[in-house]
Amino acid sequence: MTSAAPTIPQGNITQAQITEAKSRIDQVFDKQRRASRDKPYPSYQQRIDALNKIDKILMENMDAICEAVNADFGNRCPQETKLLDISQMTSAVAYHKKHLKKWMKPEKRHVGLNFLGAKNRVIPQPKGVVGVVSPWNYPLALAIGPSIAALAAGNRVIVKMAANSQHLCRLLDKLVSAEFNDEQFAVIPGVRASEFTDRPWDHFVFTGSPATGKTVMETASKYLTPVTLELGGKSPTIIAPDYDLRTAAERILWGKCINSGQTCTAPDYLFLPRGKAQEFIGHAQAVVSERYGSADSRDFTSIIDDRSFERIVQTVEDATQKGAKTVRLVSKGEPNAKDRKYPPTAVLDVTEDMLIMRDEIFGPLLPIKLYDSLDEVIKYINAGERPLGLYLFSNNKQTQDKVLYNTLSGGACINDTLLHAAQHDMPFGGVGNSGMGHYHGKEGFLEFSKIRPVFQQAKKSGILMLAPPYGARYEKLMKLVFKFRL
Repeated sequence: MTSAAPTIPQGNITQAQITEAKSRIDQVFDKQRRASRDKPYPSYQQRIDALNKIDKILMENMDAICEAVNADFGNRCPQETKLLDISQMTSAVAYHKKHLKKWMKPEKRHVGLNFLGAKNRVIPQPKGVVGVVSPWNYPLALAIGPSIAALAAGNRVIVKMAANSQHLCRLLDKLVSAEFNDEQFAVIPGVRASEFTDRPWDHFVFTGSPATGKTVMETASKYLTPVTLELGGKSPTIIAPDYDLRTAAERILWGKCINSGQTCTAPDYLFLPRGKAQEFIGHAQAVVSERYGSADSRDFTSIIDDRSFERIVQTVEDATQKGAKTVRLVSKGEPNAKDRKYPPTAVLDVTEDMLIMRDEIFGPLLPIKLYDSLDEVIKYINAGERPLGLYLFSNNKQTQDKVLYNTLSGGACINDTLLHAAQHDMPFGGVGNSGMGHYHGKEGFLEFSKIRPVFQQAKKSGILMLAPPYGARYEKLMKLVFKFRL
C-alpha cells in the first residue's frame, strides 16, 4: 500500500504563484481571444493535428500521469488511472478523428415554397475561446474530455484544474506547453477560480457540485456566456425482482467501489425488493472481499483529502445515531484516517432525515432501501432532484420501459452502472440539479459549435412576388402558401 501523500489545498500555493498564475491567465486568454477572432475557423487538418498531439501526450507519458494522479490522491493505483482516465481519452481522440470530417461538413436544409430557388445550409462554426474547470475525482478525463470536443469543434481552450490535482496539473501544463502554443490550448496551474471564471468566455464548462454550478452560471450570465454544467447528485439503483442478485452485486459494487465511490455517476443508493437484503449483502461481501480483501489494498483508492474522509465518517455516525445499521463489505479493515481509506460499507434501515439520504455520498457507502412495488420506487425518485444517472437491473422489457418512461435522469444504464458515461457515441450530461448541456461524440462537437444558418437567395427572389402593392397575385400566392404549408 502506498502511504498517503499530502493533498495540495489552494492555500498552500504561494502569493507569488497566485500572482504569476493571474498574469498568465490574462495573457493566454487575450492571446486566444485575438486568435479566435483573427482565424475563427481552423481547418480540418489543424484540428486533427491538435487531436494527435493530445494522443501523443497521453500515450508517451502514461507512467508519469499515473504517478502524478497517485500523488494527488495519496493512493490511486496506476491500473485504475489507465482504465478510468487515460484509455477513455485515447479512445475519445480516435472517435473524434474518425468522424470529424463528416461533422464539419455544411448540411443542406429545406427551403419553403415561398423561397423557391433559394438554398439553405447550416455550418458548424467554432464558438471561440472555451474555459474548462475540472474536478479532482477523474482529473485527467474531466480536463481533457471537454477539451478534445472543443478542439475538434475548432475552439481555443484553457483548463483550470482542481486544487487537489496540482501534481497532475503541473505535469499537464508542462506536457501541453511542449506540444501546443498558448493561442490554441493551455493548462494553467494555481489560478484562482474567481479569476478564471469571471471573463467573457465564448463557452464555459464546469464539472462539480450543484452549489458551485449555480455560482458559475451566475458569473457567466454577466457576459451571456453559454455554459455546460456537469454536476452529479444522488443516482438511484434498482434491482427488480426478476434479476439475479449475485450478478447485480458484482456490477453495482464495481460501480460503487471504483475510485472509492468518488464518482459523480456512482450508484448512490440502492432499492431492493423487500426480503432480499441479507441475500444481497452476502453476495456483496463475497464480491468486495474477492476484489480487495481489505480496504488497505493498494487497488482501493484513498479518499482525496482529510476533510472528505471526515465527512464520510460523520455521515456514517449520523446514520447510526438515527437508527441505521452498517455492514462492512470487506473481510478486513477499519477506517484508516492516516491513509484516508474507508472500507466499503452497506447501510441498512436508512431514513430521509439522515445525511446519507440527503447529500450526494461521494464515497464507498451504499445505503439500501426496501420496496414492495415499482410504483413506490418511481414516486420516490420523482420526488427528489433529477439525478445524473439511473440504474435498473431487470431483464423484463415492461419493467425497463416502466422505469425509463416514468422517470427522468441525465443518463441511464440497464443491467450495469456508470458505463453510459463511457460511450463515445452517446451524449453525457445532466438535467436540472444534475446539470445542463452535454458533450461526448457528435453532441459534444455540436455543444461547442455555433450552428450557423446560411440562406442563399436565387438569382430571382421569389419573396418579391409577395411585395406590395398587394392584390390578386398576392392573394393567389398566399393561398398556395397556406394550402401546402411548405
